[in-house]
Amino acid sequence: MLDRPSPTIRELAEITAATDSRDYLSHATRQAKAHDNYELIVDVDAHLQEGRFWGEVIEMLENDVLKQTAEAMAKPGTLPLVNMQPGMAFQTMGGRVPHQFGSSEAVEEGKGHPFVQIVRRGMDAMGIDYQVIFPTAMLFLGMNPMEDIEIHLARAYNRWLSERVLAEDKRMLGLLYLPFNSPDECEKLVKEFGDRPGVSGFTVCAVRHTPVHSNKYMRLYSMIEETGKPLIFHAGPYWDDPSMAQLNRFVSMHAISFVHYNMIHLTNWVVNALPERFPKLKVVWVESGLAWIPFMMQRLDHEILLRQNEAPGLKKLPSEYMRDFYYTSQPLERTDLEMLEMTMKKINADTQLLFASDWPHWDFDPPSAISGLPFLSDQAKRNILGLNAAKLFNLPVKRLRPDPAAVLAGRPHQA
Repeated sequence: MLDRPSPTIRELAEITAATDSRDYLSHATRQAKAHDNYELIVDVDAHLQEGRFWGEVIEMLENDVLKQTAEAMAKPGTLPLVNMQPGMAFQTMGGRVPHQFGSSEAVEEGKGHPFVQIVRRGMDAMGIDYQVIFPTAMLFLGMNPMEDIEIHLARAYNRWLSERVLAEDKRMLGLLYLPFNSPDECEKLVKEFGDRPGVSGFTVCAVRHTPVHSNKYMRLYSMIEETGKPLIFHAGPYWDDPSMAQLNRFVSMHAISFVHYNMIHLTNWVVNALPERFPKLKVVWVESGLAWIPFMMQRLDHEILLRQNEAPGLKKLPSEYMRDFYYTSQPLERTDLEMLEMTMKKINADTQLLFASDWPHWDFDPPSAISGLPFLSDQAKRNILGLNAAKLFNLPVKRLRPDPAAVLAGRPHQA
């Protein structure tokens, strides 16, 4: 028999919440070489996993009763005052992305806030220049039965984000969390925090039963329009909605819920002619994928043409307004590239689509999800991956990310 060399077998370390982000994302770093010559890469949706740092947010609560209540509730792995059900936390997947509920990876003493270090590692590993950070625990805080909790947590979170995190790294961009059930409080927060360094826009976590066209929000929209910064609706999962409660699997709820609320808010936004009233207000729809948008365009156009008297403020078809909105790419539906290509054409993706990773959630997309699409031109890929976001957030087109080869070289056991 011929002598054959024995295969080299190497034990891979188990991936846990303590795994260094650069090791976890080493394949994404290799993929980053494909877009290494792009001028700018901006990730418009990444997430704060608050568990490790929630105590710092609680410390900034200005209501002493709520602060003491939260401190009394605090236990490892809990998020006091947040209306999440730990026993129903199917958003994570065992063995897939342990960072989903918060990273416990080691950080370097004296190198800045631990969260900043962890975010910087993820950006470097994926080849990203700027990353927009969203809260995770607060995605459906708008459904909290105690309205004052949202108000106080919003102020504490915005203080923590602007004072302890954004101040340390200009590559991190923050969005002011708006307690949208309380428009007066939203206005106060826009005035107080809207021009702080690193605050690049304002976010409404879309899981809530609040009509966006209500007159009580008009002054808020005008204030945001004057800042020149975008208003961003971020979708989320909510199994307790009576419609979603009919679904017996998380995957079913996840497929619908992340689209459901943005569909409702977008419909109210368009049909009630808010784009006409606030023509300079830049609106972004986040984490709903793209497949729903052409459906809404066709459906709303059809209805409005039959009942124009119910939308007297419109001067264009709904689809025309929708082509002026911005959308983020994640989760990018890629099972049918022909349909995806047509979807991108319908939404003017070359100018209106923004890359988003949704890291560290289980269904995240690296930049290669865009750079690897065969039907996009090179310029379209550059626009979607960064140049569109540069216009939206008024960012300098300047590379800040390290060379992917240098990132890999810094992790020799994974190179």
